[in-house]
Order: sequence, then structure tokens, then C-alpha cells
Amino acid sequence: MIDCKTALDEAGNDLQKAVEILRKKGAVKAAKKIAERTTHEGVVDSYIHATGKVGVLIQVGCETDFVANNSDFKALVHDLAIQIAGANAQYVRPEDVPTDIVEKEKEIYREQLANEKKPEAMWDKIIEGKLAKFYQEVCLLKQPFIKDDSMTIEQMIQAGIAKLGEKIEVVRFSRFQV
Repeated sequence: MIDCKTALDEAGNDLQKAVEILRKKGAVKAAKKIAERTTHEGVVDSYIHATGKVGVLIQVGCETDFVANNSDFKALVHDLAIQIAGANAQYVRPEDVPTDIVEKEKEIYREQLANEKKPEAMWDKIIEGKLAKFYQEVCLLKQPFIKDDSMTIEQMIQAGIAKLGEKIEVVRFSRFQV
């Protein structure tokens, strides 16, 4: 309540602006929780698409069994499993992509830029942008959420951290497809 009142005062009683302020503060609190804490509880969830041709197993960690048994946490985990099935994520975060795959992508981009006769001075910036797009396709945390593309999975997890008050992290997942 105090946070809401403070945000309203800070926003000059503008409700939309106050909501934005609270969301930003939640993200800051979530970032602190991520850095400071470890996850030793969590759940394993599964999702099998209606066609029976795509399935996902996912392990998501949290700090306590209280949160692991919380319906909001379980819904978040299930949404993550659906995301992996639908968007074909291959890695959790960009750091998980093997170096040889990143280097191969860079090599492909360089060749494309040479064929397009782009100035070499611009290549590093262009390749950086293309890699960011590549990470959005293959890294779960960088993907837009399929149920609400105004936020990424990383932002969705941050919102979950702010709401539940604990560190939440995707430990690993496996996607199966016939």
C-alpha cells in the first residue's frame, strides 16, 4: 500500500504513470533477488501439444517449497513449457549457445554482408544486431512471450519474481518433436 501511495505521489496522481513506476521498481527488486539468492526448490512440468507431436519437459527453480507449490508459480512454469513447444527455443540464455554455433552465425552474416556490398566499417554493428535477432529466435529468455508479445520471457519471469518475492530461474528443458 505504501509503495502504491508513493508511486501515485511521485506520478502526480497519474494512475498509468504510477503503474509504470511500480513495474520499474519491481524489476529492480527482481534483479536484486536474482543476483543474491540461489534456487534449491522448484518443479518439473511437462506439456504435450494437442497433436501429440510436440512435447516439453522443463525444470524451473525457486527458493522455497512454498513458492514451488504456489498456483501462480505453477502457471508460470506451464506457460514456459508452452512457449518452448510453440517457439522452438533451443537454449535458455545466450550464454548457453555454444561458441562454435555463434561463430558459424557470424561467418554467415559476414558472407551475407559481403554479398550485399555493405561497407566493412558497419559490419560489426550489423552483425551485433543480427546476433540479437538470432538469440531472440533460439534463446528462451530473449523470445517474445507467445501469449503477450509486448514482453519477453525474461520480463515475464522478472514479473513473476516481483510478484512471488523469490528468485525464479529456468534450470533446463528438453523439447521433443515427431
